[in-house]
This record gives sequence, structure tokens and C-alpha cells, in this order.
Amino acid sequence: MLPEDVERLQRVESPHPRRMFLEPWLAYRQDRGLTCGVFLLNGPQWRLDRLRLNPDVLSLQAVQKYTPLVDRVAREFSRALKARVVQNARGSLTLDIRPSIFHYAIEASHLVLYGEQLGLFAQHPNPDSLNFIHALEAMFKSTVQLMFVPRRLSRWTSGSMWQEHFEAWDYIFQYANRAIRRIYQELALGHPWHYSGIVAELLMRADMTLDTIKANSIDLTAGSVDTTAFPLLMTLFELARNPEVQQALRQESLGAEARISEDPQRATTELPLLRAALKETLRLYPVGVFLERQVSSDLVLQNYHVPAGTLVKVLLYSLGRNPAMFARPERYHPQRWLDSRASGARFPHLAFGFGVRQCLGRRLAEAEMLLLLHHVLKNFLVETLVQEDVKMIYRFVLMPSTLPLLTFRAIS
Repeated sequence: MLPEDVERLQRVESPHPRRMFLEPWLAYRQDRGLTCGVFLLNGPQWRLDRLRLNPDVLSLQAVQKYTPLVDRVAREFSRALKARVVQNARGSLTLDIRPSIFHYAIEASHLVLYGEQLGLFAQHPNPDSLNFIHALEAMFKSTVQLMFVPRRLSRWTSGSMWQEHFEAWDYIFQYANRAIRRIYQELALGHPWHYSGIVAELLMRADMTLDTIKANSIDLTAGSVDTTAFPLLMTLFELARNPEVQQALRQESLGAEARISEDPQRATTELPLLRAALKETLRLYPVGVFLERQVSSDLVLQNYHVPAGTLVKVLLYSLGRNPAMFARPERYHPQRWLDSRASGARFPHLAFGFGVRQCLGRRLAEAEMLLLLHHVLKNFLVETLVQEDVKMIYRFVLMPSTLPLLTFRAIS
């Protein structure tokens, strides 16, 4: 499939684009009698809820409000990493950075959603916060094992896995309940007078039920961890084995530091090469391997007639590595997205979907990735001994089977 085919798909989209659901997630909500968020809805109810969520999650005004919170967490991550690096007499630290990156993704999204930090960068994190992380990990792990087998069959063969999946969701919902109850009480007392997260904004807007707000805040939590962490990990790896690209990005970050420090939202406009690097990472390693739509009317794709109601999947991995679209597609070359003559500049950036059903958390994810990389590049050289490509596997999202150790060397 080619970009023009994606454009044809978008042209025939209905006002209520349909897609398939994650059955384990839907089964839990149906079993517990819970409201579904937009991730698990189709039809008019999806559209109604999505239009009510957009102003506080996806709009530029919302981004301006929550970007300082993301910046706070990104700076804390950088400080915590630097404290570990300087303890080493060599002024460098070689480690598996994956757990730290996952903690960052969870910490940032939780602060933006609920207006409170989990304290995951502390030397001794809060046990409740660690239990919340373990519940998220158990939920993702069990999702992978249950998502391709219908529940009516797997409930007989994977009963213990379903129990683990449901218990993980129970804890996640309980944790969200406590956070939302705290926000509700603060608002009832006339607090806070400052911006304190997306959930508080939704509660004050009062055009959605409490159950709907809870359902969507949990969807955003669950959907913002892997989808942010893995692109960050693969970008750090690619920069480590492409030091000339890393140095160009560092110079860009250092040159923009004063303006971004004054207004963190400027990271989205002052770091064009870093934005291009993230596009390049997502071209090579799309977290979601495919996009899907159930077409609402007949159309022709690749000279094939596709009847209305057909489920169409756009395979992003093969599309992003198509040599007809990208010169030397295996090469990590962010500049291709900035060169008006290159194919990258004409290629639609599809990692977050397209049309009215594009990822609701797209701008939050972009802010989290941009600011984390900005602060890391200012403070560290990132190195690796590995030059070979990393083997990727599909486990609900595309991820590295193993990630090489990275060395972080403090820049004085």
C-alpha cells in the first residue's frame, strides 16, 4: 500500500470511522459493567465523547497548559540520571535505560492527567506507585497473551491469564478512582486556582459524566506508556550509533535552550531537527504496526475493488521502509523530513493515525518525547558499542526484543 492509498481511505471516511477493538480490554469493562472510553467505542457515542475531549487533550490551548508539567518531569529525569552518572568516577554510566524511560512515561502522563506525581525518580518510591506500575505491566503482558484468541475459547484454556488481566485492571481502576476523588474534593473546596491537569479541566467543564471521564483518563494512561517509551528508547539507540546526528541535535537544543526554558511549549517549534528525528524513528520503528479502518463505502485500492464494510489495514512498517518512497530506507536520516525535495517531506506522517480518529494523545506524546530528548541531549553524550540493527518483535506494540546497553557521559 502507498501513501495515495491512505489518502483514498481518508477521503471515504465517515463522520464515525470504525475500527476493531482490543477484546481483553472490552471484556473487562463489559464484565464489570464499566463505561468505555473513546478507545473502545465506535459510532455516534465515540464522536460525541471525542469532540468533548479534544479541547482539553488535543487542542493547542491544552498543549500550552500541560507542557510545563511535562517539562518539569523531563528535567527531574535528567537530574536523577545525572546524579547517578556523577557518582561514577569515570563520569559515565552504562546501563539498561528501559526501566527509567518507562518510569518517565508513566510519571509524565500521570502528572498531566491527575495533577500529581508518583515520585518514581525518588530513591525509595512510594509502594502504591510501584504497585500501580506493576498492575500496568501485568495488564500489558496479559493483553498480549489474550488479544488474538476469542474469549469464548480462551476462557477455557487461559483462565488464570484472564484472572490476572482482570485483577490488574481492578487495581488500575481503583488507583484512578482515588486520584479522581482527590481532584473532585479539591475542586469542591475551591482549589486549585492554577492548572492542575486534564481530569480537573474535564470535571470543571462538566459536560461528561464522572464515569466517562474516568474511562477516558484510564485509556489515556494505558495508551501513553508503551507508545511513548519505545520510540524514546529507539531514538536514543539510533543517536548512540549515529554520533554525527546526535551532535547536530545537541547543537540545536543548546541553541534553543534559553527560549525553551522561558516557554517549554517552544520545544515544538524551536527543535525542527529533533522533531524530524522522532518522525524518522517512527518511520523505522512504528509502535503501532498497522492502522485499520472499516470502510463505509466502496472504493478501489491498488486496482482492487474493496466493498463497504471491509476491514482495511495499512502496514506502517513496510510502508516506512519502502525504497520507492525513501532513498536508502534502512538509513537513519532525520534530514530527509526537512528537505523539500526528498520523499520524506511528501510522505504523510502516519504514526499517530489519520483523520478524525487520529491518536487523541498525539500532542501529549510528542511533548513528552521532545522535552525528554532535549534535556538528555543538553546534558549527556549517549554511546553504544553495538552497531548492528536491533531485532524487533510484535507484542501488542512493536518493540525491541533486547535493547543494547547505553552509556551516558555527562557533559560539563
